[in-house]
Amino acid sequence: MKKIAKCFPLSIVPKSLLGLAIFLSLSGLVRAQAQGAQVIEVTAKKYEYSSSPVHVKIGTKVQLKITATDHDHGFKIGAVPDGAAPNGTAGLIFTSAQDCWQLKKGETTTIEFLAQASGTYTFRCCHSCGLGHRGMKAQIVVD
Repeated sequence: MKKIAKCFPLSIVPKSLLGLAIFLSLSGLVRAQAQGAQVIEVTAKKYEYSSSPVHVKIGTKVQLKITATDHDHGFKIGAVPDGAAPNGTAGLIFTSAQDCWQLKKGETTTIEFLAQASGTYTFRCCHSCGLGHRGMKAQIVVD
């Protein structure tokens, strides 16, 4: 038994327990942040998005979950509110900025952002979906 104690320093045990405690507390923090997001479910179908306009409060972290129900669609939104200068201060801060998110039929695409400034943000379909494609739009209103 003494040979085992000499090979296995006891100072490792408290450090390991401390590391485990830090890991568990950080993973809990990540879960709490994900739970703190406002989840909004939207469907995309022939020439329309459901649930428009969508209202969110300033400072809210948003998870927009969009499901295309009939065929592929797209999602495009500007980071600045409607009517603002295109190079103005971003009011929506995306976790992964893209010009056009592809919405595959039957799949749910999650788009995450922080609503940082008030205003109306119009989003559009950016995947040609037929004759009414140009009219396929909806709005997010940040209050």
